This record gives sequence, structure tokens and C-alpha cells, in this order.
Amino acid sequence: MKQFLLLLVLCAVSAVAQAETQYVSDQLQVTLRTGTSTSHSIVRMLTSGTPLQVLQTDPQTGYTQVQTADGTQGWVLTRFLMDHPSARDQLAAAQKKLAQLQQQDHQQAGTLSDLKSKNQDLTQQVAQLKTQNNHITQQLDEVRRTASNTLSIDNENKKLKGEMLSLQRDLQSVRQENETLKDRTARDWFVVGAGVIILGIIIGLILPRIRVRKRSSWDTL
Repeated sequence: MKQFLLLLVLCAVSAVAQAETQYVSDQLQVTLRTGTSTSHSIVRMLTSGTPLQVLQTDPQTGYTQVQTADGTQGWVLTRFLMDHPSARDQLAAAQKKLAQLQQQDHQQAGTLSDLKSKNQDLTQQVAQLKTQNNHITQQLDEVRRTASNTLSIDNENKKLKGEMLSLQRDLQSVRQENETLKDRTARDWFVVGAGVIILGIIIGLILPRIRVRKRSSWDTL
């Protein structure tokens, strides 16, 4: 009965052990044998840190049946197995990880340097754009002032043109008045001349008669 219970416990332990992965301990080499004793032949030598899949464990013999990554099966002493990689392999993995981190750090440092350089370039470009913007703003203000002056000049020109047109109309009116005055003066002089001529004719007709009368009166005396 006790042997039967022991077999049940061994089967249960073996079933649990089938899902585990263990590693060869820090021993330099461990023998993988065909059976659970040193009398069994050696399948191969396993170096420290070799990962092995546990198939079953025999507590009585102190051996564990394992399978390598390439599918080779055999038995090794259970005391030479560990639940974690060997310290040497852990150190190598840590060194590899450190090297990767250092490489990443170097790459990030290079990336940071590139970003700083790009940031400086962008800062210079921003400064140049600000300068150009200020220059364009000044030009725009000058254009606005020029446009304002142009509008003022245009308004002044329009005003002057209006005044000139008014003066031209006044000048035309004065010319017309001068022409009218000239015509009136000519008519007046014509009338005066005609009057003088008529008066001369009348005087010419009257004077002989007056002279004749004077002589007659002198003759009577």
C-alpha cells in the first residue's frame, strides 16, 4: 500500500515537473546519460547554463529526465539543475543588456545632438523670419503712408482741378464780358463818331448862315 502511494506521489511530481524548465548548474560540464545511474552510457556532455525541459524526476535515484532544445532526451543528476540560469550566463546576459543599453544611450545621445543642432537651425530660421517680418512690416507701413499720401495728393489734385475748372469758367466769363464790352465800346464810339459827324454837318450848314446874317447886320449899320 505504501509503495502504491509512493508511486502515485512520484507520478504527480513527474506530471508537475513536465511543465518546468531548468538549467544546468554552474558546474563546468554535466553528463547526460541514458539511465538513472552512472552505469548507463553518456549521451552527451552538457555545459553550464544549458536550458533543459524537465520530463520527470526520480527522487529515489536523484536523477531527472530532461530534453534538450534539439530534442535529445536523457537523465542528469537533479542536484546539478537550477531553476534559473547560471551566474555566468546571467552576467553575460547582463553585460549584453548593458552593451545594448549603452548603444541605445549612444544612439539617443546622437539623436539628442541632432535635435539640438536642428533646434539651433530652427532658432536661427525663426530669428531670420522675425527680421524679415519686421522688414516687411516696415515696408508695409511705408506703402500705407505712401498710399495715404497718394490719396491726399489725388484729393488735392482733384481739388485743384476743380478750382482750375472754376477759374477757366470765370476766365471764359470775363472774356465774354470783355468781348461784350469791346462790342459795346465800338458801338459807343461808332455812335459818338456818327454824332460828331452829324454835328459837324449841322455846324457846317449853320455857320454860313450865321456869317451871312452878321454881314447883313453890319451892312445895315
